[in-house]
Amino acid sequence: MQPARLTFAPGVGGTRAQNIEAVVFGDRLQLQRDNRVVWTSPTNQSFVTAARSTVAYDEHRGYFWPQVDTTRSWTAQTVDSVRAEGNRIIVGGRLKGSPDVPYTMTVSPRGAGGLDVLLTTTSNAVDALGFQTGRTRGRGVHGFGEQFDSFDLSGRLIPLLVREQGVGRGEQPVTFLADATQRGAGGARSMTYAAYPTFVTDDLRGVRLAPSSPEAGAFGIADTRNSDRVGLQIWSRSLHLELTSADFASDLLAQQQGPVTRPTLAKWTQDGLIVGVQGGSAKVRDTVRRLKAAGVRVAGVWIQDWTGGRTTSFGDRLWWTWQPDPERYPDWKQLVGELQAQGVRTTTYVNPFLTDASGRPGTNLYAQAAARGYLIRDVDGQPYQQDQGGFSATMVDLTNPAARQWFSQVIAHHVLADGVVGFMADFAEGLPMDARLHSGDPRTLHNRWPKLWAETVKAGCAAAGRTDCVTWFRSGTPDMASDTPLFWTGDQLVTWSTDDGLASSLLGTFSAGVSGWALDHSDLGGYTSVDAVAKNYVRSPELLQRWGEVAAFGVVMRSHEGNRPAQNLQVYDPTQVAATARSSRIFAALAPYRATVLDEATRDGIPAVRHTWVNWPNTTAAANDRQFFLGQSVLVAPVLSEGSRTATVSFPPGTWVNIFTGRSYAGGATTNVPAPLGTPAAFVRADDPWLPKIQAALRAQSVR
Repeated sequence: MQPARLTFAPGVGGTRAQNIEAVVFGDRLQLQRDNRVVWTSPTNQSFVTAARSTVAYDEHRGYFWPQVDTTRSWTAQTVDSVRAEGNRIIVGGRLKGSPDVPYTMTVSPRGAGGLDVLLTTTSNAVDALGFQTGRTRGRGVHGFGEQFDSFDLSGRLIPLLVREQGVGRGEQPVTFLADATQRGAGGARSMTYAAYPTFVTDDLRGVRLAPSSPEAGAFGIADTRNSDRVGLQIWSRSLHLELTSADFASDLLAQQQGPVTRPTLAKWTQDGLIVGVQGGSAKVRDTVRRLKAAGVRVAGVWIQDWTGGRTTSFGDRLWWTWQPDPERYPDWKQLVGELQAQGVRTTTYVNPFLTDASGRPGTNLYAQAAARGYLIRDVDGQPYQQDQGGFSATMVDLTNPAARQWFSQVIAHHVLADGVVGFMADFAEGLPMDARLHSGDPRTLHNRWPKLWAETVKAGCAAAGRTDCVTWFRSGTPDMASDTPLFWTGDQLVTWSTDDGLASSLLGTFSAGVSGWALDHSDLGGYTSVDAVAKNYVRSPELLQRWGEVAAFGVVMRSHEGNRPAQNLQVYDPTQVAATARSSRIFAALAPYRATVLDEATRDGIPAVRHTWVNWPNTTAAANDRQFFLGQSVLVAPVLSEGSRTATVSFPPGTWVNIFTGRSYAGGATTNVPAPLGTPAAFVRADDPWLPKIQAALRAQSVR
């Protein structure tokens, strides 16, 4: 909704309530705390809007396309009163129309800093409220969850809807093929597993819809198309907003994310590579043996096919039975124990679906859940069979307390049995909008489903007695930080591209980081491999090595075999193990430094892998989307183009030293630096105490 003119009733002025203040300038309203500007309305434009509007959805295999039908808008706003009441300021007024729509905006101090704003209307004529935030013309805006797009999201209209992100997302010819054969599955830049009503701006101010509020799960739209404002429209008659402001970007993020108790990431994850390997006990043992013999630092294995595998047109998929497959892993407990004795932890895979396992060994959990009424239902009241591309499965109804308790026990007694220490907690973005649930409306719970899934997983870890459980999610809601230590960027193509490849995973990490995902990583090597006829998308040796170099400077280093393992190079292939060993040793060498970064991320919510903007906002270096910082000290400019042997680095102020070569570079400049295969472009400031420590650690790991 485009806001219209803002007017103040005669005699309306500013007021103060203890340490907060509303200032009226005649053409805009400004909110302050302790004399700091926290929020301002757009100049001469309404900051509250409303609409009578409905949303319909087309859905296919977790892809959702919203269709918005707006029949009436209220965009002209009058402020009739601004008054203090205790420690609160109450702003009241009307949106002009037929009928007028009254609104009330209650402003109070926020515990973590900044302000709480409760915006409500008593009018039943509207379905959605809009809230506009002013920004200095042309200043950047960042966040909205995990957006696989430029870090500055200005000029966008962004649906705030959790869904599959797509295959290709604009890269051709794979996007055309996915759209043509899978009903639009090619996706688009605005599609993501984690879309949040959360943003920060280059003015170092932030706005977030309160994560625990009922409307946090509602559909919404973010509008950054106008260079002087940011709009949020949420399909709710009540908005609980959190407004923040700070002098430094890191302080802004810490204030916005608030005092949350975040689980720590298990220390073993920092020892080296968590290798993705599947195919049975013999292959797992042999792979670990060969990697160790080649000098790879192996911290763990990630065995996704522990429940058994099946082949579909998309590639290798799994049996969603959540019990060890006796054919592939007849000695599962023994295998996990052997690996543990070698210092190698075992992680696996689970998601919130169940598939009918009639005829397979073990307990048919699907039949058990169906008999107890623990599954979501379709319009006919039957278990909702969702097409997974070659088989069907049904979600556990996470609105049913008994179902959640039951599934948490499944996780505890099956998934985490026999010494398993963690798992990928996949999916949760595909709740159908027409599902029948134990309680609640799927339209308002769809965006909340990842939170319910995360709570169920956390309960399963607790039931198993695993206080150090390592779980990682791709689907997200803004308030999952207390439930899991780790996220991942989902399914990227095995390409270099900014649309859906290596470069896009970095972009997703940036926006997710300023939206609340403090610890995020990607599948080393990517996941999606497709033969698009005109082009067969498979990993090249160079891509795999460069992706490993990026992962070496991440929070965990975990590889994935992908959906077509046989057609793609793996980190454990003989031609790749030398590069894998080097990257794993870089990762291990950084462990002491990374421990301080993880502590900060866990304590304050400041992302570990971060855009340069977080450390150096308002510098020329902050405009570079192709480099990142690990914490405050380590600047990395990965090679993101095939065949390139240099990296373009935008150095912040100071003198920067390459941690591998020792060469110094002047700050405040953009420079092409050598980055041959095996020698990432990574730097620490010359005056940083971590520089000699990191260089010594690299030498100790035989990395020079």
